[in-house]
Amino acid sequence: MRLRPGYRIETVIKDLAFDGKAVGAIDGKIIFLDGGLPGEKVQAVVTKSKARFDTGHVTAIIEKGPERIEAPCRHFDICGGCTWQDLDYERQLYYKRKQVVDCLEHLAKLKDIEVAPAIPCDSPFHYRNKMEYSFNRIADGGFVLGLHKRGHYDDIFQLEQCLLPSPAAAAIVLWFQEYVKRSGLKVYDVNIHDGFWRFLMIRESFARNEIMINLITTEVAIPEAGNLAKELTAAFPAIKTIVQNINTLEANIARGEREITLYGPGYIEEEFLGKVFRVYAGTFLQTNSRQAARLYQAAYELLEPKDSDRLLDLYCGIGTIGLCVASQVGEVLGVELEPSAVRSAEENARLNNITNARFMAGLAQDLMREQRKIFEDMNCAIIDPPRAGMHKKALNSLLEIKYPRLVYISCNPSTFARDAALLVETGYKLGRVIPVDMFPHTMHIELVASFTRGI
Repeated sequence: MRLRPGYRIETVIKDLAFDGKAVGAIDGKIIFLDGGLPGEKVQAVVTKSKARFDTGHVTAIIEKGPERIEAPCRHFDICGGCTWQDLDYERQLYYKRKQVVDCLEHLAKLKDIEVAPAIPCDSPFHYRNKMEYSFNRIADGGFVLGLHKRGHYDDIFQLEQCLLPSPAAAAIVLWFQEYVKRSGLKVYDVNIHDGFWRFLMIRESFARNEIMINLITTEVAIPEAGNLAKELTAAFPAIKTIVQNINTLEANIARGEREITLYGPGYIEEEFLGKVFRVYAGTFLQTNSRQAARLYQAAYELLEPKDSDRLLDLYCGIGTIGLCVASQVGEVLGVELEPSAVRSAEENARLNNITNARFMAGLAQDLMREQRKIFEDMNCAIIDPPRAGMHKKALNSLLEIKYPRLVYISCNPSTFARDAALLVETGYKLGRVIPVDMFPHTMHIELVASFTRGI
């Protein structure tokens, strides 16, 4: 039976499925809901109805479940960030591991795989090293500076508190709210594409207590930028650098076509596993620096590196994975699409006096086809693809080369399951899978897994 959108129901939540969807039932038919925790009786409204299942969202909780706790953030009910902040942390870890198991069993059709307990985050609050805050005008002629409301890309709420970055980041946001009022410059309106202030990005190095401010605007000149830097660094001495990115495009993204350094060197430095990495405004770095060290350590334990190894670091970014293990292997070859990331990786190698690592810029699938001999000279690999998983042609090249040892790092259990199924089908054995909780209070989970063949 198919239900019309808007149909109201009552159901009991039985489970949490992939991407944190609550699982209920209507007359024996599954419904996936936004909101609700296991053991709870809820009211919900149907948004879509399909032959095998329905979807909807919870409108009221009739009876609370045993796993629910009080969310400490005052913005929890409207913010799109921490959708699991009202779920006991130990149960978050349980359901995240379950996501991995479910994807392997149902999508990859792989049974009896050893999936370790999820590695918890010692600090489930104040762990994010990067936050993007959006400006937007409101009807009374004022503005807000904050985060997106849950489910709304163009609706921003005024931020008063956030428990994900450091307390300093939240204080900087409040400072900027007052500064922009004094500046006299208009805040950007995402509907009519007019205004000056677009985004405030804050990046932090917890290991070195350094902060970067990145202001994304529509025009070049910030009036009295020198006074802004002076005031801001006086209020927050940990700020090491301030940059401005100019974005004149209508696309509502916190990136720029051109960057200007207003104060400091234009970067901050992060440190983990004994290595130092320079982080620029556009640098990709794991958002949870402390937990990234655990993720990498788990990868190295599965890899079991040897002095004679020639390691391929595929989708290497700024080189963090390969450079942190370079002293344990003979050679590292990093491959990354973005030339700017490759330049950063080379800079980081020099910064850490690492001489046995080299890097190539380009599409993995093209490089592996056009320069096959270079890749055949490697004898093991660590793969850390984007959320979409490996490109099919890159994966096929990997399968043709037949490295004896692979370690796969993934931020998406479903695309990992897809790729794992093909690896197993073509002769690899999937060993241990280790979930790592990089993003407490969200449904996201990363994992690291080992594949071997002929060993």
